[in-house]
Amino acid sequence: MTAPQSPRPNESSTPQLPDENTRLITDSPKQLLGIYIRGMAMGAADIVPGVSGGTIALIAGIYERLINALSSIGPNLWQIFRQQGGIKGLFAVWRAVDATFLLFLVLGIATSFATLAGMIKYLLDHQPLLIWSFFFGLVVATVLILLTEIKRWNIGRVALFFVGLAAAVTISSLPLLTSTPSLPYLFFAGAVAICAMILPGISGSFILLLLGAYDTVLEAVHTLNFAIIFTVIAGMATGLLLFTRALKWLLSRYYQATLALLTGFIAGSLVKVWPWKVDALGTLNSTAVTNVMPWQYPTGAQWVTTIGLMLLGAVLVSLLSWWGTRSNRA
Repeated sequence: MTAPQSPRPNESSTPQLPDENTRLITDSPKQLLGIYIRGMAMGAADIVPGVSGGTIALIAGIYERLINALSSIGPNLWQIFRQQGGIKGLFAVWRAVDATFLLFLVLGIATSFATLAGMIKYLLDHQPLLIWSFFFGLVVATVLILLTEIKRWNIGRVALFFVGLAAAVTISSLPLLTSTPSLPYLFFAGAVAICAMILPGISGSFILLLLGAYDTVLEAVHTLNFAIIFTVIAGMATGLLLFTRALKWLLSRYYQATLALLTGFIAGSLVKVWPWKVDALGTLNSTAVTNVMPWQYPTGAQWVTTIGLMLLGAVLVSLLSWWGTRSNRA
């Protein structure tokens, strides 16, 4: 099983940005449904503090298309609109940002947030061992798949892998903030978290957790507190526009090196998704964030259940990778 391949420029070449005609990607209804399902998978991953939606996008074969679409959003769209004006100008802008793709992806993410947030929050609070085991297996399989995508390992790429790993481990080990966030603070948290959501291996929801905004945002989604929701969305939009351009530049010029760094990020996130966690007193509750060995877990390792769920996560991400590869070749 290999990671999904998608067309990309040679690392040493100058990237050619698609014009409005090459942006016109005619996705069939079946392909749009596939994008929607991938969006749901990304949304489900982003709900869990420690799992990145960017990881799912990368393994599902839509990561580069997502970065290209997001990085195309900017002041140049006004020029595209003015060239034709009216309805034609709007359609030109729509094509330039690959908006149909983004629309169905966002609809899938929103569906997961609306339908799965409550269930995942319940599992995190009441059955943490089960959900962490599933995502641990998912992340391990992702790392193994992406390692096969990196060709011609050299000292630089090995170093970048370990830099990414160390960065993710460090971020995962930071103390959590517990203060009540204000709206400006939520704007800032959203801007930082969206960068993490796009970056494979660093969970946007975990960044919100570190910044003390996770519970506030999740509660706002449950209660439809639009003041908080729109503030966070505005922060995310701002962070997104600034971050994706830099990431696109790296992917277009140094794809293999960037992939090594991103794979290191994902490997480092295993510290956060380690299933066996306790609190400071060695017991189980909602603040259980300290990793322990399986045999030190208060209720026992539960090997059959945990390994079974890890295998399930690994199988599902392998199927997602196979599906992404098949879709890109179609």
